[in-house]
Amino acid sequence: MVISLLAPHAVRGQSVQDPGTAAKPEPSAFATLQGVVRDVRSGVVADAAVFLQAEDALILRERTNSVGAYRFASVRRGKYTLRAEKDGEGATIFGAVIFKPNESRTIDLTLDSPKTEQPSSATQRPDFFDEPHFTVAGVTDTTSLGGHGSEAVVRNREALADATAALSKPASGTSAYADAGDYTRTRQNLQSLLNAPDTPGHEKAELHHLLGDVDEKLGDSLEAVREYQRAAELSPNEPNLFDWGTELLTHHAAEPAIEVFAKGNRLFPHSVRMLAGLGAAWYSLGSYEQAAKSFCEASDLNPDDPNPYLFMGKMQAADNTQSPAIAERLARFATLQPENALANYYFAVSLWQRRKSPDDFEAVNQVKSLLEKAVHLDPKLDLAYLQLGIVYAEQIDLPKAISAYRQAIDADPRLEQAHYRLAQAYRQAGDTAKAHAELQLYEEISREQTRESDRRRHELQQFVYQLRDPSPGSQPQ
Repeated sequence: MVISLLAPHAVRGQSVQDPGTAAKPEPSAFATLQGVVRDVRSGVVADAAVFLQAEDALILRERTNSVGAYRFASVRRGKYTLRAEKDGEGATIFGAVIFKPNESRTIDLTLDSPKTEQPSSATQRPDFFDEPHFTVAGVTDTTSLGGHGSEAVVRNREALADATAALSKPASGTSAYADAGDYTRTRQNLQSLLNAPDTPGHEKAELHHLLGDVDEKLGDSLEAVREYQRAAELSPNEPNLFDWGTELLTHHAAEPAIEVFAKGNRLFPHSVRMLAGLGAAWYSLGSYEQAAKSFCEASDLNPDDPNPYLFMGKMQAADNTQSPAIAERLARFATLQPENALANYYFAVSLWQRRKSPDDFEAVNQVKSLLEKAVHLDPKLDLAYLQLGIVYAEQIDLPKAISAYRQAIDADPRLEQAHYRLAQAYRQAGDTAKAHAELQLYEEISREQTRESDRRRHELQQFVYQLRDPSPGSQPQ
């Protein structure tokens, strides 16, 4: 199913197939799409966002250049919906478009005029910027995340979801009853205030948000997400949208979270945490490229905010990926915040992953220097000691590697990879007894952490959601 990022608009566009596509395509080749975005006066629209969305929820994103042109160079075969928008200029939707291998298409788009806001009334349902194209239908306690990857990667996706939730501003306080832990009575009081006929609309939004907080404390996650949605519909401000998206992401509803964070980014393009939440949602879905793009945009909005860099660093370290864009931002992080231990550590990991070969001594020496600085700044930074051990082990300096691994374990005795690598180092050094003991510790900690992860996933209910197709005005022939 498709998640819509835009409200349905009347379609204005024309599809022209390149006559050069008559030759039989190679099955593995990509299609290309290009075109020009114009406004209602037929003027070209620069810096418009153009989205190409597949049925499997994959979303490609580009921006128009100075003459309003856009281009997608690597489109997989399949059925897509094309959308374009720009603040103050309007939006449009064009679909569905079916692409075949080696096909080239030109689709020009004309943006509809922006909606004119209508006066609100007490009896009219507030206008949420567009209807969400998903419904949270229930919850389940299954531990299946619906994703792919190793247990370490899955844990890291959960960690990024938790980090996103940590960016949420604390509630202004539900009541004295909530402070005392009496959430049931708090909910009753909030519901009474909500039902009062003289409660103004903006206060109702706040009350729905507080009800969501209380429902989450009571363990009713399904009702909590519905309250957060009601708050966002009544008042689509940045905190309401962010908390709604965070609630969805925390409960493994990545696709709906992407839709909410994307809408929030449209309305609040200068919100760093909205883009960070969008990146975390893409990462949870397994789309590394889209996640990296969102995190990079977030860090560019406010280069002094450490959070987007930390998200990028965690993602990079867990997936062992090599993104030039992320590497550039992590280098900037270390330059802007040289006394930040994590900035030095993540930049070191980035350099280590991108070194040309084990003989790239310049890169290796820089990595060691950054890691040594990181542990000097934070003597409890276990991951930096672990990485130092990895560097020394590759250089066959076993005494230093063993020392670094032991310092990592001293900082965090449950750091399973440190025990595993220390066992390898002891075995290479010929100390089989210590190698066996460390391997046993590694296996024991690994089992404990797996049980803990399974328990947490079992307790944290997972949303069951349904996605609805948008209803474009017309289909191309």
